Amino acid sequence: MLTINIGPLALSTAHVLLLLSLLLATVIGWYVGRRSAVNPEKQLFRLLLVALLVGRVAFVAVYFEHYREQPWQALDIRDGGFIAWPGLLAALLLGAWLAWRTPAIRSALASALAVGLLSWGLGSLALHGLEQGTRLPELSFRDSQGATVELEDYVGKPLVVNLWATWCPPCRREMPVLAEAQRDNPELTILFVNQGEGQGVVNQYLQTEALGLDNVLLDSGGRLGQHVGSMALPSTLFYDAEGRQVGSHLGELSRASLARALEVLKRDQ
Repeated sequence: MLTINIGPLALSTAHVLLLLSLLLATVIGWYVGRRSAVNPEKQLFRLLLVALLVGRVAFVAVYFEHYREQPWQALDIRDGGFIAWPGLLAALLLGAWLAWRTPAIRSALASALAVGLLSWGLGSLALHGLEQGTRLPELSFRDSQGATVELEDYVGKPLVVNLWATWCPPCRREMPVLAEAQRDNPELTILFVNQGEGQGVVNQYLQTEALGLDNVLLDSGGRLGQHVGSMALPSTLFYDAEGRQVGSHLGELSRASLARALEVLKRDQ
């Protein structure tokens, strides 16, 4: 499941896990510190912000070549580009310094950090395990010419499946990135599975944009999104040559975030 729906909102499962872990840490910090009339809530939010900032800076540093031409895009965190372990290390070091500097919050802050990190870590492992156990769905669609295509026909090569629609601005922005990756990586297949639109609308859009996309499929009923548990667009899934899901990305892909995802995909072959 890629998203969790809360009313009209579709939130990433990973983001919901992070928020729940922060909430649990905040409650534990308050509970442990209540007898001493201390509450490490402010310190916890500060540590989270430091972790996110350092994780983003680390990601940009590693994939800086993809930001070189447009460096201001490094500020756009919507691509989900973070490296977790530098952020965690920075937060733990700052947490230790805060606890040393303010002895009164040591117990509450340490308990909150331990519970928050444990819940986030175990939850992330569980989500990763569920993802790794998912296989390419046995579904059939029509291509842009109207011919029937089975998803299973693409097993045998690494596969990237992008769920998109012409009305979705992030989908349109990431299309050139995916088209470039399609040209530069002939060893893998990128499928562009349109969600909920007709052949005429899709073909007119492709003709207007002149992206030269291959492997455009039409899922007029949105069955693939429902099957993989994603009610938000764009969503991108990564499968190895045997059809096992090895990764996913909810939201717009930048060149940097796609490069990282493809590194993981190729490493798992």
